[in-house]
Amino acid sequence: MIRRLLAAALAVLATGTVAVVLQQPEPATAEPRGREPVVIGHRGASAHRPEHTLLAYETAIALGADYIEPDLVSTKDHVLVARHENEIGGTTDVENHPEFAGRRTTKTIDGASITGWFTEDFTLAELKTLRAEERIPDLRPDNTAFNGLAEIPTFDEVVALAKRSGVGVYPETKHPSYFDSIGLSLEEPLLDVLGRHGWRGSRDPVFIQSFETANLRELSKKTRLPLVQLITATGAPYDWIAAGDPRTYDTMVTPAGLRDVASYADGVGVDTRRIVPVGPDGRLLQPTPLIRDAHRAGLKVHTWTVRNENAQLPVDFRLGNPASPAYPRATGNVMGWLEKLYSLGIDGVFADDPGMANAVRERVF
Repeated sequence: MIRRLLAAALAVLATGTVAVVLQQPEPATAEPRGREPVVIGHRGASAHRPEHTLLAYETAIALGADYIEPDLVSTKDHVLVARHENEIGGTTDVENHPEFAGRRTTKTIDGASITGWFTEDFTLAELKTLRAEERIPDLRPDNTAFNGLAEIPTFDEVVALAKRSGVGVYPETKHPSYFDSIGLSLEEPLLDVLGRHGWRGSRDPVFIQSFETANLRELSKKTRLPLVQLITATGAPYDWIAAGDPRTYDTMVTPAGLRDVASYADGVGVDTRRIVPVGPDGRLLQPTPLIRDAHRAGLKVHTWTVRNENAQLPVDFRLGNPASPAYPRATGNVMGWLEKLYSLGIDGVFADDPGMANAVRERVF
């Protein structure tokens, strides 16, 4: 608790917007609960450091995150590393390495044609010669100051950091069907790393998440660690699409669909639009019954992703002059958006800035 209070104070001091919002609170309306919602550092603290680097994870921990989230892909020698995607042209300096120019290729990943450099074509030793770069510099120009400073971390390094720091990990298996198809299954090495660090049980600070369903069903038979079914605002799990299954994520969020999810998972990780839809004008509509229905099915509800920039917020919570060139990347009323989500009874939030999420949580709860 002391660490979280200090982190909340740090967030308030660091951001004037935070201080203003905290000085003029609206009444909290969160449903009574035995535990406060958890704060998940989305890819670390990606509002402050290039995502999926130890720099980002360390910053998330300092700002009070309860969990740090690595997206996991595999190397050629079957080591799990933290990257947003297996294509690394946009998140590393690989294009500046002439020795790897011949590795650039085009692949079909989950039905989409993608050109670039892919982790599964590199050994871990080769990947360690690269350096991370900010993925969306137009929205996060300050993060580019850290380009070139950090290696690509292994999952083992991320878990070791979490254990040293007293926080949990929330790994996502990226493109599990694709990695299965090339003989680099993600689930076995994931459980092996967690097991070697002593995390195997239902009470350990781990959530394993996936947008697909088959691998979560497989994992439910192999581990007691909590599992989370990810659900986007549209579309369907890729393994359903590949199998010709006509169901979509819309099917999954019905009461019957959530009861089915509860047969193999412990929670759902949903796009915020599944909780509070957005109208054609970008403004929020009335909340859906998803949180209530999921709780009735015995599922936790974590939502993603709360980001700082106006361009990433509902229109209701944007601040500043829309005519300004800086408006899309300017910080909006992210604190008000967090308070809105907390008031609806969520069990956890993925935040690019876990300091903000922690500061609001400390006040509301």
